[in-house]
Amino acid sequence: MNRTTLVLPVLAGLLAPALAACGSSDSAGGDGKAIVVGTTDTIEASKAAPAPFDPVQTYDVGAWNVLRGTFQTLMRLPRTGNAPVPEAARSCGFRDTQNEQYRCTLRDGLKFSNGDSLTATDVKFSVERMLRINYANGPVSLMDNVDTVETAGKNEVVFHLKKPDATFPQKLATPAAAIVDHKVYPRNALYKGFDLVGSGPYQLEAEHSGNRVTKAVFTRNPGYKGSIEPQNDTVEMRFFGDADAMEKALRKGDIDLMNRSLSPHQIQGLEDATDSHVALQEMPGQEIRYLAFNTDAPAVRNKAVRQAIAQLVDRPALVRDVYAHTGDPLYSLVPTGLTGHINSFFSKYGSPDPAAAKQILESAGIHTPVKVTLAYTKNHYGSITKDEFQEIEKQLEKDGVFDVTLKGVDNWQTFREDSAKGEYPVWGMGWYADIPDADNYLAPFIGKGNFLGSPYRNHRIEDQLIPATRQQTDRNAAAGSFKQAQNIVADDVPVLPLWQGKQYVAARDDITGVEWALNSSSALQIWELGRGVAD
Repeated sequence: MNRTTLVLPVLAGLLAPALAACGSSDSAGGDGKAIVVGTTDTIEASKAAPAPFDPVQTYDVGAWNVLRGTFQTLMRLPRTGNAPVPEAARSCGFRDTQNEQYRCTLRDGLKFSNGDSLTATDVKFSVERMLRINYANGPVSLMDNVDTVETAGKNEVVFHLKKPDATFPQKLATPAAAIVDHKVYPRNALYKGFDLVGSGPYQLEAEHSGNRVTKAVFTRNPGYKGSIEPQNDTVEMRFFGDADAMEKALRKGDIDLMNRSLSPHQIQGLEDATDSHVALQEMPGQEIRYLAFNTDAPAVRNKAVRQAIAQLVDRPALVRDVYAHTGDPLYSLVPTGLTGHINSFFSKYGSPDPAAAKQILESAGIHTPVKVTLAYTKNHYGSITKDEFQEIEKQLEKDGVFDVTLKGVDNWQTFREDSAKGEYPVWGMGWYADIPDADNYLAPFIGKGNFLGSPYRNHRIEDQLIPATRQQTDRNAAAGSFKQAQNIVADDVPVLPLWQGKQYVAARDDITGVEWALNSSSALQIWELGRGVAD
């Protein structure tokens, strides 16, 4: 996801299995007090992106965490595992052997928070609206394989896909497939402002200062019918300008959890803390950080330049010296822990080697030092991003191979829009999976209409390998094609993986259900949180 897309703060994370409070909780959240979650995510409206809670526009981790609690999708990811389960649907499944026709039957009596009935008409409207508006920086790519949607009565909906796609049930579990009220949401335009009308387990009241959300209050939706059983009545999400202020609020007891994003020095401090009422837990994560290339930009158009950068980047130094081992070196777009992962970049380039980088350039007739500009967002992934790019600059300039200029951009929305328009030759990005599958770390970056706006094309990946994986319901059978695609990416370097983040959460000791607060896509499940008895 952009994770705009993916909007991905540094070393974020939530909630690990071993962290559970003493005592029991009930569905009222213990004493009825709201569970308060802190985050440094930014959710705001702008002229170019006026609808932060419209599923057509929204494609970032922070806002998706809001949408997951307030809109329903036909399917959802369970507490554990990667196989989606019905949510607004009573049942769903492919109706052919080619994975091209997918049918769902809705639950009876579904209603939106305004009292309107939710029917198959709304499902059809929502998907067709996503495709019709086709918002450039939104999650439309997750639905763009849908050819037609038909309804059969009030409760039956059938998706006809353009090509086979075994991952389609997982895509229906993302907010890209959120069901909106066709009587409320404009057919051809975004729903502006900070209100929303959904049918999820919570209703939302968002407080904002100007165009920026300052607090999101989730109250249980009394008309909700689905597969989720909320363990609380109210959750507050509070937005902090920086992680230090968020940590102070946690230690004071003003918030109950820190959710996105902890800096390395905070993680170290919390690991060593003696406060018996606050605990830190680490767990594996699937956030990745990478460099993206505008392969039409003169500075990096020649593949040899991109390969030389790949030959010089020292990932262990990044995670050691900048991130204090709160991440792991990553040698493929597909992170470790997912079926099909291989260390394709390490296999091709090995350890950092300036002499080998110079040889790559000389063989292509390119003289050193090569001038190149690296762009990064100053605050979206945390202020430590500047340190990361200064380290990369030092690595690339070793032995005079490159002459690097760094360009820090203050505003995330500006950075995102300019990068998609090809304004930067090289820029830094992060990504959280929309779905926990290797497909989602490859397909969004390759081909026409890709998330990055990259001109890079590889027909072997686009037309053969990815389609082959999507015909495999058994994802282990798809691993061979995924491995071939990773090797091609390592050779062409349209993107360069850097590191894979671990996940951390700091929580007070009376919060229960923490072991279920993240699903397999690292998405926050606020309905799992309750309040028990402190030690």
